[in-house]
Amino acid sequence: MEPLRKSISLDERKAKSTAWALTFADVVTLLLTFFVLLLVMLNDAEKTINVVIDKLLDKTYIQMTNDLVYDNISVDRETKGIKITIRGNLFKSASAEIDTLYFSVVDQIGQIIKKSELMKVQNNKDYFNFLRMIDKQGAALNIEIRCEGHTDDEKLPVTADYPSNWELSAARSLNIVRLLNQSAEMPEKYFSALGYGEFRPIVDINSIKGNLDKSKARAINRRVEIYLDAFITDKTYTEKEINI
Repeated sequence: MEPLRKSISLDERKAKSTAWALTFADVVTLLLTFFVLLLVMLNDAEKTINVVIDKLLDKTYIQMTNDLVYDNISVDRETKGIKITIRGNLFKSASAEIDTLYFSVVDQIGQIIKKSELMKVQNNKDYFNFLRMIDKQGAALNIEIRCEGHTDDEKLPVTADYPSNWELSAARSLNIVRLLNQSAEMPEKYFSALGYGEFRPIVDINSIKGNLDKSKARAINRRVEIYLDAFITDKTYTEKEINI
């Protein structure tokens, strides 16, 4: 004779049938909570890194504004770094040769960059945790010193060394980079040079009618911009890390 089975109510059957669903929902909730916390931690780390970089740049910016007091030089704080704009007769006419009067100015800029706290971060034990935080994100601190050359819109004479303002502006920015590199005594990997010719003017010459005003506008457009930028970039891996 078979033992009597206890009858299960409808409510009990429903509870058993949905028990797995409750367990699955709990797991999903825990996973979601974990990823939310992870995202918050990553965002907090990124904010901390950006705050430290901004403070380092601010210190250099203050020093530059105090030391580079010239009528034809302006220093501006931008999102990623600092922009130094040099106008005036920095170069000889239609040439990439730097006027010797500006050697000391470019050297001064290079010395400020070299001695800045930003450039000493890698060897400063006070920034060990900062660098470690960056490394944990699979990233690296990138510092870039970039020079951009700009000319006016006037055509070069046929006797000029360069066929166009584009090549001339590139050669000018490269010469500034070379001089900065010598002054700052830093590895070449930090430096880059660009030339835009007359194609990124500050003042639109076509909007001006008077010749005198055009001459002033062209003097404004002729410039060199030196950028000191600091930001996070992808880490460069070793052979062992990427398993080549």
